[in-house]
Amino acid sequence: MKIEDYGLIGDGRSCALVGRNGSIDWLCWPRFDSPACFAALLGDGENGHWLLAPDEERGGAPLVVSRSYRQNGMVLETVFETASGVIAIMDFMAMGTETPTLIRIVEGRRGAVPVLNWLVMRFDYGLSVPWVTRLPDNMGINAIAGPSRCILRCPVALHGEDRHTVSRFIVSEGDTVPFVMMHLDSHDPVPDPIDALQALRRTEQFWADWIARCTYHGDHAPAVRRSLLTLKALIYQPTGGIVAAPTTSLPEELGGSRNWDYRYCWLRDASLTLIAIMAGGYFEEAVQWRNWLQAAVAGSPDQVQIMYGIGGERLLNEWEAGWLPGYAGSTPVRIGNAAAGQLQLDVYGEAISALHLARQTRLCAITDGWRLEVGLLQHLATIWKEPDEGMWEVRGGRRQFTVSKISCWVAFDRAIRDVEKYGLEAPLDEWKAIRAEIHDTVCRDGFNRDKNCFVQYFGATGLDAGLLLIPIVGFLPPEDPRVIGTIAAIERELLDENGFVRRYIPDPEVEGVLGDEGAFIACSFWLVNAYVAQGRMEEAHALFKRLLALRSDLGLLAEEYDAKAGRQVGNFPQAFSHLSLVNTAAILSAGRITPTGAPPLPVL
Repeated sequence: MKIEDYGLIGDGRSCALVGRNGSIDWLCWPRFDSPACFAALLGDGENGHWLLAPDEERGGAPLVVSRSYRQNGMVLETVFETASGVIAIMDFMAMGTETPTLIRIVEGRRGAVPVLNWLVMRFDYGLSVPWVTRLPDNMGINAIAGPSRCILRCPVALHGEDRHTVSRFIVSEGDTVPFVMMHLDSHDPVPDPIDALQALRRTEQFWADWIARCTYHGDHAPAVRRSLLTLKALIYQPTGGIVAAPTTSLPEELGGSRNWDYRYCWLRDASLTLIAIMAGGYFEEAVQWRNWLQAAVAGSPDQVQIMYGIGGERLLNEWEAGWLPGYAGSTPVRIGNAAAGQLQLDVYGEAISALHLARQTRLCAITDGWRLEVGLLQHLATIWKEPDEGMWEVRGGRRQFTVSKISCWVAFDRAIRDVEKYGLEAPLDEWKAIRAEIHDTVCRDGFNRDKNCFVQYFGATGLDAGLLLIPIVGFLPPEDPRVIGTIAAIERELLDENGFVRRYIPDPEVEGVLGDEGAFIACSFWLVNAYVAQGRMEEAHALFKRLLALRSDLGLLAEEYDAKAGRQVGNFPQAFSHLSLVNTAAILSAGRITPTGAPPLPVL
């Protein structure tokens, strides 16, 4: 299936991807970053999946398949129309349960439909075949492999077929057949059964109550609400950290090697996360994210990473799952992310900008975290001139990336603003001198006079979509000729045939990997923001409308869009894409953008 043919369900601890065909092909349990027990997304059915759908071998071939989220929440309903009748399957991860619980309910809507339940449990990313036994009450099965254990309860008979768990049954109009799967440690006792229909009502009520708190009522409100719900599902509730995506190694190029593990929290997304969730009115989640951010970067300033685990973990060692053939043959399948050890100067700007934003909107006390920020800036003052791997985490060696230097400028600029506004203690004159030096350096070394634009790195001729942030973060005003020239150059050189923005033109020497990639969806939203900054509102609205059209039928976005293949690529759903959608929608509704790259936000 195409990447966009999957739907997302989650419970604030993990997520599952449910295919249009009724198969759950990806689930990491019990956390986002746990080993997958269903990994068919990156392999085949033998790597683990759970199919629940009309039985085609017994005359149940679907004629029409439609799907939607019930009550505009996070309970996915897939309706299968067959020659003999209609059934609906409701998939959700139960909210409010102590034990992580995945529930699938088959409901008969019309006639009688033969149904197939085909379960293939494979722990450790599709590698480990569990030992499966029946539960003592004979109402389900118990699957164990090492430390992992899953229990499935259902009212239909189950039997084994070649290391698969199978049931075939008929669902008639008015019938309701629940399947309840739980995850627990292998040494834990079997938990008591739960009522699937009560769990459905409780879960639907949770999501209905949550989205009812949304304060965004501008244009494109349905798209914004769906993005906010998706983002909420990507938040690890115990800590407030938000994963970049719930998947690993979905390719940026079909059949290629640009496959990365995104089940971690990126500082690159820090300020945008605050902006987007506050634009929706979700200040509790904003406070949790801000607190996660401060805890993650606490410690020695020279050990700040570009990303962390959902609990703040720092060791994200990268390895390859060689037994998985990859999505559409895209190898390798990577677990962990070696980029965690890179030097990316832009993260200092992101962290300081986010803490500045939290202070400006009163998410925290004025002085909260200030000593930490001073320590970060003292260290940044000693390293900002160094080359780094850049915001796109290239693996071809360090360079003097222009956007990295601009982000260093942002770090000092936002801190200076806070000192001047709140009287915080800091070496203000020193910081102002560094800010001015960075600005002069970028304008001198990062600008190509022959092309009349800023470039990807000092001395280069190629472009970088991150340069669209120059007027958005306030580095230069949007009417500056150098900004106008840069946006024009990006329009000439980085737009694909549909007018969406590529991050840059791939160069193996710079990136350290081969292959191509699609247009980067978040960067395309940045172009909309740049248009707003320049007052080009008609173009801004037109591009935003085209970007909305890229969403799946469920309103979900991956990381990139492949114009040639006409489909989404990259990890899915992508928080960066949905954060950018919310932010840009709010900017368009406000008709203007603030110097922090945000719509006007309320002060608590």
